[in-house]
Amino acid sequence: MNHNVIGLDIAKQVFHLVELNNHGKVIRKKKLRRKQLRQYFAKIQPCIVAMEACASSHYWGREFEKLGHQVTLLPAQHVKAFVRGNKNDYNDALAIAEARRFDNIRPVGIKTVEQQSIQAIHRLRRSVIGDRTALCNQIHGLLGEFGIIINKGISSLKKMIPDILEDGENELNDMFRAALELKYQQLLQLNELIDKFNKMIQENAKKHKAIQLLQTIPGYGVINSSQYYCVVGDGKAFKNGRGVSASLGIVPRQHSSGGKDTLLGISKRGDKYLRSLLIHGARSVVRQAHKKDDKLSRWVTRLVEKRGKNKATVALANKLARIGWAVITSGKPYEASYA
Repeated sequence: MNHNVIGLDIAKQVFHLVELNNHGKVIRKKKLRRKQLRQYFAKIQPCIVAMEACASSHYWGREFEKLGHQVTLLPAQHVKAFVRGNKNDYNDALAIAEARRFDNIRPVGIKTVEQQSIQAIHRLRRSVIGDRTALCNQIHGLLGEFGIIINKGISSLKKMIPDILEDGENELNDMFRAALELKYQQLLQLNELIDKFNKMIQENAKKHKAIQLLQTIPGYGVINSSQYYCVVGDGKAFKNGRGVSASLGIVPRQHSSGGKDTLLGISKRGDKYLRSLLIHGARSVVRQAHKKDDKLSRWVTRLVEKRGKNKATVALANKLARIGWAVITSGKPYEASYA
């Protein structure tokens, strides 16, 4: 394989590339239209292709690998430090190529079609949940202006709206009742759509051994396990479980100087959705830990007594992220020894 490095700045229609030789010297610059890109890489000798991990990069990564190229996806925040001069597409491509020549930047694993499909379902589901939350808040606010207060929670809203519509003694006129009825039907439709997405995720989970294994871990449900698989995959992109927790931002943020180590709160880097799922899962484990006597529960109980529930929850989320990596890479269900 040719060890030249091509930095590719991807876009929707126009792509810019810069090729560096083994000595880091620019030997080629080129601008390609979308329909020309695959043809160009099919003709050249297999080499190292680097791109920023962003929209469509996983798709192009899979396509270039089929053509025999070695593909590396780099985190955009690490590429930014290599940009020199004014901002333009060629300088961006050059920065990507130069960043690839530094082996200390951990690349992003190329997602499979299956991983991207599952991730798309999760994003659609989150979008609908956001729409439902906004709708519920709007209905709560509008009814509150008429002096009608409903307890928090979707179930309370679903239960009370039909009674409110039938109540002839409140101040709601016919026009607003008709509008509220439409919004109530929209709420039911959103609930039905969320249930369908949940069913799709559950059915898909049955097809993947890794997702089933993850569900043997305390705090992992089908949603957590499915999203974990989307992000981590087979786990080979990480050297160990701590690499996973660090990539998800569930490790202390450092601000050290003069030989003095200062650790702050968690860094909150990486996939915030998966991080929130792990923390929610950890919270459920913490809530029940005092009732159990296994190794993990005893550790959680001691930590709660020493540092409080919130810090214990985050610490457990860190541990669960590492245990998830151990389960996926070993191909075996969760055991108490992992804790």
